Amino acid sequence: MIIKKTCLLALSACCLVLPSLSFAQPSPKGPIVVQGAMPIEAEHFAQRLDNPKEQQIGGWRFWSGTVDGYPVVVSETLKGMSNAAAATAIAATQFHPVAIINQGTAGGHDPALNVYDIVLGKYSVNLGAFKTPHKLKGEGSDSLQWKPMDLLASKGSAGEDKTPHTIRKFPGDAQLLAVADSVKSTYTRGKVVDGVIGSADLWNSELDRISHFHTTYQTSAEEMETASAAQTAAAFAIPFVGIRVLSNNITNDGKYDPQTGLACQDYVYQVVKAYVAKLDADKK
Repeated sequence: MIIKKTCLLALSACCLVLPSLSFAQPSPKGPIVVQGAMPIEAEHFAQRLDNPKEQQIGGWRFWSGTVDGYPVVVSETLKGMSNAAAATAIAATQFHPVAIINQGTAGGHDPALNVYDIVLGKYSVNLGAFKTPHKLKGEGSDSLQWKPMDLLASKGSAGEDKTPHTIRKFPGDAQLLAVADSVKSTYTRGKVVDGVIGSADLWNSELDRISHFHTTYQTSAEEMETASAAQTAAAFAIPFVGIRVLSNNITNDGKYDPQTGLACQDYVYQVVKAYVAKLDADKK
C-alpha cells in the first residue's frame, strides 16, 4: 500500500509539472503552398517571401516564409508527373497546407491565346492516360484514335473497364479561382482566362494532335505537372488550383519566351496576397 501511494504521488507530481514545461507548438495556420517545377518557375517567388528559409526534403527544395504575415511555402516540384505528385504529397504531410497553387509555364493549345496570356485551371486533365485500339502488325498507329482512361474509375484494370472512356477532370477550387479572378486587373502582360490545363510526360508538337486535344477535351494549354498535383491534392482534400502562363504557342507561331515564368509568379504573388486577405477576413 505504501508503494502504491508513493507511485501515485510521484505520478501526480509529474502530471503537475508537465503543463509548465515549454514545448514548441505547431502554427495553428496551415501555409499556402506555391509550386513551380523549375528554378525559373519557383525561385523568383521564393525571393519575395519575408524571412525565407530553404530546406531540402529528398530531391525537392522548399522555401518557408511569409506573405503579409501569413505562412507561405514555395515548392520546387521538379519536372514531370511523378515528381509533381511526390512533391505534393510531401507538402501535404510535412506542411499541412490550407491551399496549393501549382503555377508555371505551358505551351498553348488554343490559337486565340498568345504568349504571356495566363490560364486559370477551371479543370486539369491527364493527357498521358490512354488506351490504344487493337491493331495488327503493319497496321500502324494513330494517336487520334486513342481513348482516354480514367485511372480512378475503378479498382480493377483501367484498360478493361467497361464504363465509357471519359477523361478525368480535376476541378480547381472555386474559392481559389474566384480570388485569382479578382486580381486579373493587376496583370498587364496579357489576358487572364479560365480554361483547361492538360498535363502529361509528353511534349506534343503535332498540330493535329494538339487540335484534337483542344477540340475534344477543351484544353487551353499543356505542361507536365498540374493534373498530377491536382490528383494528389484531392486525395488529401486540400483546395487546389493550377495557374499557367503561355510561354509559347505553336498553334499561332507564338515564340518561346522564358521570361513568362517570372510574369506568372508576379501574378500568383497577387493571388496569394488576395487569398491571405480573404483568410484574414473570414476569421473576423
